[in-house]
Amino acid sequence: MLDAIKAIKAINQSASFNRWAGCEVHQAADGQAELRMNWREEDMGQYAGFLHAGMIAALLDTVSGYAAATQAGRVLASHFSVNCISPAIGRAFVARGRVVKAGRKQVFVAAELYAQPEGKGDEALKLVATGNAILVPVEEIQPKPAAASRA
Repeated sequence: MLDAIKAIKAINQSASFNRWAGCEVHQAADGQAELRMNWREEDMGQYAGFLHAGMIAALLDTVSGYAAATQAGRVLASHFSVNCISPAIGRAFVARGRVVKAGRKQVFVAAELYAQPEGKGDEALKLVATGNAILVPVEEIQPKPAAASRA
């Protein structure tokens, strides 16, 4: 895919959920992608103060789709699973996805979510969740011509 990072960044900005969450695309090329999202205590946590599992799933799903898109173009998730490994506590979160195998009809992706502890850099990232996705390439949606009106 030509200039994958530019295309994936544009897709990311077109998604209202991703804009609300503050997802930033840091890498997207050659079957790999990386997203970052800063923690917001006021609206991203669950009852115990950890990143909500729905947010964990959203990050893993999104990075999986972006990794697949670098090789297969427009894709939709067909199957998706998440494994929460430890409480997601951090000042920011980094999601990384990589294509395991890309076929004509299915793209298999593995993804990881890392928490960045307060006051620490990327070298201190802690694995908090993993995911696997099967994505299917889809055609671009073409608008249907308006039906001729009957008089």
